Amino acid sequence: MSSMIPAVLYAVPAFLLLVVVEALSYRFAPDDDERGYELRDTTTSLTMGVGSVLIGTPWRLLTVGLYVGLWTLAPVQLSPTSVWTWVLLFFADDLAYYWFHRTHHEVRLFWASHVVHHSSTFYNLSTALRQSWTTPMTSLPFWLALALLGIPPWMIFLQQSINLLYQFFLHTERINVLPRPIEWVFNTPSHHRVHHGANNEYLDRNYGGILIVWDRLFRSFEPERAAVRYGLTKNINTYNPLRVATHEYAAIWRDVREATSWRHRLGHLFGRPAGSPPDETTLARAVRRGRRRRTGRRRARRTRAAVGGEAAARAAAAGLAAARTPQVGPGGGRPGVRDGG
Repeated sequence: MSSMIPAVLYAVPAFLLLVVVEALSYRFAPDDDERGYELRDTTTSLTMGVGSVLIGTPWRLLTVGLYVGLWTLAPVQLSPTSVWTWVLLFFADDLAYYWFHRTHHEVRLFWASHVVHHSSTFYNLSTALRQSWTTPMTSLPFWLALALLGIPPWMIFLQQSINLLYQFFLHTERINVLPRPIEWVFNTPSHHRVHHGANNEYLDRNYGGILIVWDRLFRSFEPERAAVRYGLTKNINTYNPLRVATHEYAAIWRDVREATSWRHRLGHLFGRPAGSPPDETTLARAVRRGRRRRTGRRRARRTRAAVGGEAAARAAAAGLAAARTPQVGPGGGRPGVRDGG
């Protein structure tokens, strides 16, 4: 059972020590272009991390049975002594993390959980510890497929912890850019700073965990160019951990309660979060709708013009015919000519 306890817990003392070291580095080697630390912000981040551990560890123990059940149903149960099982696990876990992370940015109900991690306007090692209290629940579906591949559950949990350990070191401004081959393949502090940016061009970019190749493959990659503005598009301006943990859920509840149709209610739950840019598919649909509307208007104008032209032509033809047709007087003769008698 001890193998099911997240290995990341054993690294907590090292995390705290490194937070102190980085904070001291800003004191003795400040940089005007870097935000550094703020005591209240750091305290909130650490509090959120403690809450995540207190909720996430028991939840992990409760879900062990589900992973084990799926693993026993797998057509093939892979051996942990095979190096290829570990290779498969590394890539499968990182791909699962990519889609977990992307979904938690693009679906508002999931974003309500993940927004906690983005709520700080600072970017330092303590930000890595600002974790949601509900992510252990919302993340569950994304890794179950690995058990169906035949990967033992304890290996899945271990690799999840390794992924999180790696990402802890991404949350820093003290490292600028690494050599180009590393930047091309791996997630780096530069790539992850973009991910935490509230700049419009940085929204919903760079979802990768250890590897950045998934973002390049699925067209969600953005390099760091402009200075990053950390936080949310609309910051919550609070250090209250309870409000940090629940503010987006409260906003969803207000929107759902005020909605006038089920379509709008479902949109508030499963649509994109407010402030997110539309994806390429959404943009393409909007462009197509605009084109259809413009085409419809042009056709309507042409139809009205054609109908008007036909009516005018018929009126003109009728007038011409009337002018050419002899009119018969009362006696049956032509107008102006009297019959003889």
